[in-house]
Amino acid sequence: MDFEAAKALCRTFPGCTEDVKWGADLVFSVGLKMFAVTGSAIPATSMSFKVEDERFLEFTDRPGIIPAPYMARAKWISIQDPAALGDAEAAQLLRRSYELVFAKLTKKLQREIMDAHGGGQ
Repeated sequence: MDFEAAKALCRTFPGCTEDVKWGADLVFSVGLKMFAVTGSAIPATSMSFKVEDERFLEFTDRPGIIPAPYMARAKWISIQDPAALGDAEAAQLLRRSYELVFAKLTKKLQREIMDAHGGGQ
């Protein structure tokens, strides 16, 4: 997993915003809800994001992937070793994290985000 490419991908999602929280964490959000977090240093050395509840244990059983500190209860994983995920799988999982968080937004906010980005997700 190329963390810099992953950050670039997150920036392409409709309504994505990014800011630094907790002093050194680069947080990607949609509708003010986080969907991915990485270090603000370049290059990043880890990345965390939400996964589907039923896949959480599948990922945390893999070497180089741990339950995300403070966020594991919400089924977030943390990629500690870039070799733990290929770029294509990482891109798919980041998109899914975005979709899971987007789906929890109000319908009104979802429409506003999609309208602002030409209607396509």
